[in-house]
Amino acid sequence: MKIELQKIELSFGDKPPLLQDLDFMLDAGDFALIHGPSGCGKSSLLRVLNRLQEPSAGRILIDGRPAGEYEVTQLRRRMGFVQQTPVMVTGSVRENLHYPFAFKAQRGQQSPGDEVLRTWLDDLLLADVALDDDAVVLSVGQQQRLALIRTLLVEPEILLCDEPTSALDTDSKEVVDAWLERANVERGLGIVLVTHLDFNPQKARLKRYALRERRLDGTAA
Repeated sequence: MKIELQKIELSFGDKPPLLQDLDFMLDAGDFALIHGPSGCGKSSLLRVLNRLQEPSAGRILIDGRPAGEYEVTQLRRRMGFVQQTPVMVTGSVRENLHYPFAFKAQRGQQSPGDEVLRTWLDDLLLADVALDDDAVVLSVGQQQRLALIRTLLVEPEILLCDEPTSALDTDSKEVVDAWLERANVERGLGIVLVTHLDFNPQKARLKRYALRERRLDGTAA
């Protein structure tokens, strides 16, 4: 799945544009890391990519076709979005992990069994969390990892992450970072990661971007 943003502008009312004349391209299997000061529009950029926010001007192309030609629900199934503040539905950890499979976009996909869910939890240092636990009362760091698992269970082609490790301790962050790198290198998962924290993978070839003055400046590293 290839995404291209061309001359994107994002404005709200009479305020100056948050994004302006912004270009961005993500090829299948790319890993893009985006830095920038608070309030510069990083989260809004992810929302534009996921079509949760429509740009004021510019074009979004998916595999060379205008994004408007695709059904939004199908795009969001192919392009998972992990927000900085995780949202848990009332219910157990198991119910939260099964939640995406209730939607039309996942029709035909079977909900994973407890053994699969348990493996995911253990891999992301959530061994002390039971599937029957109330998801709403978990710590923010635990909920962040749960939200990541929930998104990945539907097997998106691209993963959009907005500060997914901001509430994690050092050990948990390192585990999540390593998992993201493996998913990119071994499975070809495309990733756009917004973070203010250090991220220095051993094998993944990053495209590093800085969002400043409403545009993206980038280099391969």
